[in-house]
Amino acid sequence: MSKKIILALDTDNLETAHDWVAATKESIAFYKIGLEFFLKFGSTGLLEIKNRHGVELFLDLKLHDIPNTVKAATKSVAFLKPKFLTVHASGGRAMVRSAVDVDPDISITAVTILTSLDSNDVVEIGFAKSPLDTAVGLAKVAVAAGATSIVCSPFEVNAIRAAVGPNIILITPGVRPAGADLGDQKRVMTPQEALAAGANYLVIGRPITEHAKKSLEEMKLVAAQISQSL
Repeated sequence: MSKKIILALDTDNLETAHDWVAATKESIAFYKIGLEFFLKFGSTGLLEIKNRHGVELFLDLKLHDIPNTVKAATKSVAFLKPKFLTVHASGGRAMVRSAVDVDPDISITAVTILTSLDSNDVVEIGFAKSPLDTAVGLAKVAVAAGATSIVCSPFEVNAIRAAVGPNIILITPGVRPAGADLGDQKRVMTPQEALAAGANYLVIGRPITEHAKKSLEEMKLVAAQISQSL
C-alpha cells in the first residue's frame, strides 16, 4: 500500500493518541503532532509516541518569529528528529532559512495560507492578492530559502507545483472524504481530488479519528478504506 495520509493526533489525552496510532499505523504515512498535543505533553510525549510505535512524525508548530528566535526554537526540537517541521512562509526568506540551516535531515515545511481562511478572510487580513496568488508567492519565497516541503490548500496545489517543480513535497490539509463534515475548513477537496491535483500527502484528522468514539476497530477500518481508495 502506498501510504499518503498524515493523521492529525489532535487530542489532549496521551493514551488516546497511543490508541489512535496503534489502530492505524498500517495505513498511515506520518502522524501530525500539533499545538494541542505538544503544548501539553512536550518532547516527552512526542518521543513516547515515536519510540513506542516506531512511527515518523510531522511536527506542526507553525513557527513564526524573528529569524534568531525561529532558529533557536528549531534547535530546541531538532533532537526529536521529526520528518517535517512547519514554519509560516509569511515570516519571510530569512526566517525560513534560519530553520533550514539547523538540521538538513529535517524537512522544513512552509505553511502558506491556512485552509480555514477564504478569499474574504485573506483580504481582511491585508493580503493584496487572492489566496491562490498569495500561496504561490509564499511557496516560491520559502523554497528559495531552502524549504523542501509546502503546506497548502488542495486548490493551490497545481499552481504551486508548477511554480516550485517536481521535487518539493506538497502537503494538503483541507481534505475531507465526500459527505464528511467540513468543520472549520473552507477550501476543501476530497482525498482523490487533492492527489489528482498534485499533492504528495494529505492531512486528515477528524474524518478518521471521530470513528474512535464508536470503536478503535472502526477507526482502523475507516483509515484503511480511505488509504486503499487512494
